Amino acid sequence: MPVRTRAAALAALAVAAVTGLTALAAPAGAAPGPAFLSAAELPPHPSSAWTAGKVTDGVPDELRLCLDEVFPGYDSRYRPFHTDLDATARQLTIVTGSAAKATALADRMNALIRSCADRVEQDDPETEAAYRSYGRVRAEEGARVHGLHTQTSWGATDIRLLSVGRDGRTVTVVEWAQLGDFGDAPVRAFRKTTATAVNKLY
Repeated sequence: MPVRTRAAALAALAVAAVTGLTALAAPAGAAPGPAFLSAAELPPHPSSAWTAGKVTDGVPDELRLCLDEVFPGYDSRYRPFHTDLDATARQLTIVTGSAAKATALADRMNALIRSCADRVEQDDPETEAAYRSYGRVRAEEGARVHGLHTQTSWGATDIRLLSVGRDGRTVTVVEWAQLGDFGDAPVRAFRKTTATAVNKLY
């Protein structure tokens, strides 16, 4: 076989091999992964635009405050957000093996958030914590919104809004946080963000 013809044949084989591997790695018709919120879909900040970070494998440290008990054994991804001031946010998605497992996970997360204030106070006598429920949000298989306020003995005060939602076998958690108390929480806007996050997953 002439050298030029042999080179062309080898190149064709290499392309075919790469194409075959790609087909094995991403089968035709495979469902895409869950989508994440954009910065523009977060509750508007009165004096600073939101900036979205990269989607990363793992769990953001901030969510471990209330939910650390449920994370072992699950593959998860998250996107962090920040403003130029004190407000931050993050969205976590976890794809489970079935809708039943996702339902159990969401229920467990909601229960842990409801009990989080008591556990914070037990773990740190220097911190007072309070919880509020902001009810259900209609989106796919449903979501719940929670509020958590913490204040330390030296005066630091933080407010968090958290939501847990589900679409099929996927659970998403959204958290918004900044300095302040319950009066500073944009509950109505966060409920809208929660609905967007759940509806946008697929």
